[in-house]
Amino acid sequence: MLYHRIATLGSDPWALSVTPQHFAEHLEVLREQARTIPLQQLPKALSNGNVEDRHVIVTFDDGYSDNLHNAKPILEHYDIPATVFITTGYIGNEVEVWSDALDGLLLQPERLPKTLCLDIDGSNYQWELGEAAHYSAYASHRNKNWRAWKDIPPSPRHRLYLALWELLKPLAEDKRQRVLDELVVWAGAEPAVRTTHRTLSLEETFALAQGELIEVGAHTVTHSSLAALPATSQRNQIQQSKIQLEEILDRPVTSFAYPYGTRSDYTAQTVRIVQDAGFVRACSNFAGVIGQSTDRFQLPRIHVENWDGEEFARLLSRWFWFSRWFHD
Repeated sequence: MLYHRIATLGSDPWALSVTPQHFAEHLEVLREQARTIPLQQLPKALSNGNVEDRHVIVTFDDGYSDNLHNAKPILEHYDIPATVFITTGYIGNEVEVWSDALDGLLLQPERLPKTLCLDIDGSNYQWELGEAAHYSAYASHRNKNWRAWKDIPPSPRHRLYLALWELLKPLAEDKRQRVLDELVVWAGAEPAVRTTHRTLSLEETFALAQGELIEVGAHTVTHSSLAALPATSQRNQIQQSKIQLEEILDRPVTSFAYPYGTRSDYTAQTVRIVQDAGFVRACSNFAGVIGQSTDRFQLPRIHVENWDGEEFARLLSRWFWFSRWFHD
């Protein structure tokens, strides 16, 4: 299962956040209806044929500070292990994750200029916000449940957010940050990290890994879509994230997760680089059932949303039914 954040947010375009209350309800359901195991045990369990249809593995991507302050205490309360994949370039870095920065500039109540002109990777773009240049707190609250991948954008601001997200996603970090810096100037904003959107500090990363429940895995240096990068850059992103985490934690880091993780976000070459870097397993981001024939370097995961415990239990039953059908 794939989580990202355990927090309460006013805006969450990609449904990355689960509230602490709902997360506790999820873990209560898992404790009653499933058997949770650490990701590190999976290869051995598969080799021995010991994986049952109600085995569940909990994982997190990105490395937000709420993984330590909100998620870890709840995991400890229910004694459920998890793996947290951390983007090392954000550790202790006083900037928001780029998609969060876009959210902060475009989807929060504020007045913006009516016209935006940008040069992105050599191409010129222009957008008109019109009346949406003013975005009220009421409108922001009304649109808080908008989901970028499935809902029609309810305003020019949301259309702009989605267009910029799609343009920035494949860029190298330096080009992406250059555009974000221009957006900050255009918006007349002050560069700042919202307390609700902080990533882990160096000390928090170390604290997260303390104890027996939390494994820390690598998630590249800059959270780039690896398929969009040349092989040399992919290798650097993958190897350096492993090296940096091992220096922080003083222990081997053997698990990896592909940023974004869809089948279009990494290639067969990426998988080979991950293997050559010394990882022994890697997680993707598409739904599926893990069995004997599953590629250990393309482990499927189910993206968990902010469902309450009743809805989570209903979906879990459906997933278990599908798992039994798959194995039969």
